[in-house]
Amino acid sequence: MKVKEVGKVLEALAPLSHAEDFDNVGLLVGNLDWEVSGILVTLDTLENVVDEAIRKQYNLIVSFHPIIFKGLKQLTGSSYVERVVMKAIANNIAIYSIHTALDNSNLGVNAKICEVLGIQNPKILIPKKGTLKKLTTYVPEKDAEKLKSSLFEAGAGAIGKYSNCSFSAEGLGSFKAMDGANPTLGQIGETHFEKETQLNMVFPFEKEKAIIDTLMKNHPYEEVAYEIVSLENVNSHIGMGMIGNLGNSMDAKEFLLHVKQKMKIPVIRHTVLPSKKVQRVAVLGGSGGFAIVAAKKAKADIFLTSDLKYHQFFEAESDLILADIGHFESEQFTKDLLVDYLTEKIPNFAVALSESVTNPIKYL
Repeated sequence: MKVKEVGKVLEALAPLSHAEDFDNVGLLVGNLDWEVSGILVTLDTLENVVDEAIRKQYNLIVSFHPIIFKGLKQLTGSSYVERVVMKAIANNIAIYSIHTALDNSNLGVNAKICEVLGIQNPKILIPKKGTLKKLTTYVPEKDAEKLKSSLFEAGAGAIGKYSNCSFSAEGLGSFKAMDGANPTLGQIGETHFEKETQLNMVFPFEKEKAIIDTLMKNHPYEEVAYEIVSLENVNSHIGMGMIGNLGNSMDAKEFLLHVKQKMKIPVIRHTVLPSKKVQRVAVLGGSGGFAIVAAKKAKADIFLTSDLKYHQFFEAESDLILADIGHFESEQFTKDLLVDYLTEKIPNFAVALSESVTNPIKYL
């Protein structure tokens, strides 16, 4: 298997185009055409992880966090980032990061937290905008179903858990072929009228090229009339954080002890615990202070995240409990998620969970 083939498998779970603009995802070190000897999955790519890959003779590291986040101006080994990159290059080890692409997946980081904590029917907390487009095209009635089927196969008409979604309208189209044209229907120099079907389909923006290529390949006309518009609709299946309900409500302290036990957390920083029960839970792995307003708006009883600043705790007011469960701790099960996914999708291939410790924070 080549690195680019593993990348395609990972993109089926978390398309890189869904990553945040500030992020650095995809292949960071190495060559897409390298043959893969084995995949080592980690939360962070540190030197000890690269050493582990060398020992195990695995030449692809799939890392949640990107080791290269800001631009590198030199490679002298003067920082931990430079040393990791230099060691990976020297040993022909590729590094692939998935980060916020997986954060924004409805099967990603936050879905895993919900699974571990028993949060039921989770939904995206902050749906992502600007991920949907709409195709409109016009085709002779007799060719409409064939064209529609090919566009469905290319990824058009997929809305959440539904596929093959479209809207059709019948009408009368007209055109006149000029000199040099090669019309499928009609004659040169004569206005032709044709019963046509107008097709409308929504599609994820990352599939635009594939959909246009399919349209051009399968449409019967020499010149294809079509339009693509970007939609302002939020995508309820892509975005940051999740919110759901506990099967049974719990006392706030009881729930936090449940979180400590399930997430293996030594310390939780939190706001005042009210006497009311906890039922509705919002989660956001990693730094999630920006989502406090969204958690309150979604009527969460408690919001689990990390890296909260002192003044952000005041934002809870009396509306919800804020709980900082630690950055590493909130994302630790992401490695297991990726190993399980890759093992399922690439059976009989060496995929291993890194044994190296990468949490830089210790507790007394």
